[in-house]
Amino acid sequence: MYRRLTVFKPLAVGLVCTLGLLSQVQAQADEVNVYSARKEALILPLLKKFEAETGIGFNLVTAKADALLKRLESEGRSTPADLFITTDAGRLQRAKEAGVLQPIESSVLTSRIPENLRDRENYWFGLSQRARVIFYAKSRVNAAELSTYEALADDKWKQRICVRSSGNIYNQSLVASMIEAQGIETTEAWAKGLVANFARKPAGGDTDQLRAAAAGLCDIAIANTYYYGRLVNSDKDEDRQVAEKLAVFWPNQADRGAHVNVSGAGITRHAKHRQAAERLLEFLVSAEAQTWYAEVNNEYPVVADARTSAVLESFGDFRGDSLNLTRLGENNRAAVELMDRAGWR
Repeated sequence: MYRRLTVFKPLAVGLVCTLGLLSQVQAQADEVNVYSARKEALILPLLKKFEAETGIGFNLVTAKADALLKRLESEGRSTPADLFITTDAGRLQRAKEAGVLQPIESSVLTSRIPENLRDRENYWFGLSQRARVIFYAKSRVNAAELSTYEALADDKWKQRICVRSSGNIYNQSLVASMIEAQGIETTEAWAKGLVANFARKPAGGDTDQLRAAAAGLCDIAIANTYYYGRLVNSDKDEDRQVAEKLAVFWPNQADRGAHVNVSGAGITRHAKHRQAAERLLEFLVSAEAQTWYAEVNNEYPVVADARTSAVLESFGDFRGDSLNLTRLGENNRAAVELMDRAGWR
């Protein structure tokens, strides 16, 4: 049975643990405890379906990604968490490097999820894809003027670009991918040119950048595709009006492709219900679950046999970067330092 928990009592195994507590843990063998940085509405229906189909119950904790990672680190062996779900390969790599995940041997996962969308050592697996691309104001920008991420450093875009701060992991991962493709020196020169073209000091989230472009505060916004999908699908007229003023541009289609990233998950190092957690992960990459997950999140599936929503179809086909996303986390520190040197605040 599902229990929405805001606090788990640590299972202090090996320290202070009664026989009653041990019996309770054994009695709950057919359950899985999930720490999720994705909002409850974006994961709960799938967990309920998993429970209905398998008889495996679940407990769910939702919080900010960094807070959940710190919690996993502090709980150590006593953590009740079996599965950690979070956004961005950079964060997933941080979890791996923090020692809170374990490798997973699952032929289902390795056969269904493309190699570039999972950790090279199978500590984490992508569950949905998003692309971080260029959005332009249709009334002020001709798509023919656009080409690559690199070209956004050209002088013609001076004071015309909106993007959120360098403290954002999505921007850090974009820069990390460019370091992999271009090297540090070339990427740093690009970042300095991009900063010189900012229309305003970075502020707010991706949706704020899209709203600013629609309002005429800038002509170009860099954002993840699902934020735009939310505006398109919104029940609010003002949101749909923002979306109507903008269009998607897929950069770097003649070379490496648009930058893609994932939300993903891994089994915790000290999982008490490892098999149940693995079954849940495999369920989450079934065609049915992937279709629902992508539709609700306005994201792209990670498996080939899942349907893409009509909204995402309207964005057009694109070529995504095939870089193994493990490199985004491995290049993260270099990316952050580079952005700081470039004056990207």
